[in-house]
Amino acid sequence: MESAVSAKVINISLPEELLGEIDEFAKLERRTRSEFFREAARQYIESRRWQRIRDAGSRAARDLGLTEEDVERVVGEYRTEAAG
Repeated sequence: MESAVSAKVINISLPEELLGEIDEFAKLERRTRSEFFREAARQYIESRRWQRIRDAGSRAARDLGLTEEDVERVVGEYRTEAAG
């Protein structure tokens, strides 16, 4: 368990087949189930945060009438200016 962080014990229900797969991956990576689930939760949350950012960007681009090509061009121009 992570020493500097307080932890809360929870119970969850999983299909046996899924739990078997989780145990296989945890064993291959030399992780406990808890470590496996903590990492899975962190990755899920980060993925959802990035998806929200992408969705907001897509809405903003659509509202401005920009195409995907326009966005790629503007980002490229910005990166060129920032690097120079």
